[in-house]
Amino acid sequence: MMQQRIDQMRRRAARYMGVRPVTVAPARGILSLSFDDFPASAWTEAGPILAEHGVRATYYVAGGLCGGENIGKAQFEVEHLLAAHEAGHEVGCHTFDHVSALRLSPAELTDQLARNAEWVGERLNGHVMTTFAWPFGDVALGAKAVIDERFLLGRGVRDGVNAGRADRANLQAIGLESRRLPHYDLEALVARAAEAPGWLIAYGHDVESAPTPYGCAPEDLDRLIRLAKAAGLEILPVGEAWERVSGGANSAHHA
Repeated sequence: MMQQRIDQMRRRAARYMGVRPVTVAPARGILSLSFDDFPASAWTEAGPILAEHGVRATYYVAGGLCGGENIGKAQFEVEHLLAAHEAGHEVGCHTFDHVSALRLSPAELTDQLARNAEWVGERLNGHVMTTFAWPFGDVALGAKAVIDERFLLGRGVRDGVNAGRADRANLQAIGLESRRLPHYDLEALVARAAEAPGWLIAYGHDVESAPTPYGCAPEDLDRLIRLAKAAGLEILPVGEAWERVSGGANSAHHA
């Protein structure tokens, strides 16, 4: 219980402190779709839906999960990673062992990022990951400087549309998750992104007819894409959306 309270305080501190400010004001509203951990179904089930709509997403990879199981679901195999990359989807970083930044020192986080960079680079012909998603959405204040140094941005899990002032080390996103979706007004979120205009980022995990609480059904993904298209949103992977949002004005050191 005490550790939970400490973690909660640390998450709150990271939300309000160490902000890397950026102004999000795209010429046109944007939607970015992302999948964390990379369950196999995020490719085998979601990939065809993305292809049908002609859109590309971001897959946040933790190399240590490859070929294993997480939350009772089979994770990606190297063949899935290769196929997603070859299809033009972005591959981003999610640490190597899928570990919370609250459990790591800055040096340990740096090691996790380096291991993941090497693992991905070896399999994707030197591919360099430029965006990061915080495992479990756990943002630690001391870790933000590490992420800011290495990546263009860090994507968090705090609900909302990025519009106006935002923290590039902890961008807001909505959960494409069965535990969260019933509580969202997706039409209103998409409308806000279109009207602001702003940047709506969605993150999910498995994509199955009977998803985990952290995943969604195929029709949920299809619905969000259709809503975004109907509202005139541009649908781009996170890294490409960032370049559109920032105009390339913000630089970072990459792994």
